[in-house]
Amino acid sequence: MPREFKYRGYTLDRLQSMSMDEFIELLPARQRRSLQRGLTLEQRKLLEKIRRVREGLEEGAIKTHVRDMIILPEMVGLVIMVHNGKEFVPVEIKPEMIGHYLGAFATTNKPVKHGTPGIGASRSSMYVPLK
Repeated sequence: MPREFKYRGYTLDRLQSMSMDEFIELLPARQRRSLQRGLTLEQRKLLEKIRRVREGLEEGAIKTHVRDMIILPEMVGLVIMVHNGKEFVPVEIKPEMIGHYLGAFATTNKPVKHGTPGIGASRSSMYVPLK
């Protein structure tokens, strides 16, 4: 039997039924301070779009550049396309992500995959025949 998800002792249903002020008190200091200062215009627009999609008033993918949005309980279950600087990366919001930033799940740099060296890449490759 899978374990039931809990965040600081509260179930997901209880978190979703909480008011924003009650939920903010459960967050770590950095996220709590960020939300207490208020949402930026872009964050507010994203939250409104999420609520419209949840209610079924709007269709389509939720695309955003707002990487500093804190994941709230009402976002759980949605797929949000987060911009990583080059493209939009689909991020499926799971309960374990609550309290983290959206940008943390859309990495901005790819790991370097080194291939074979090209011509002139090293001193020894100068003497390798081309054919």
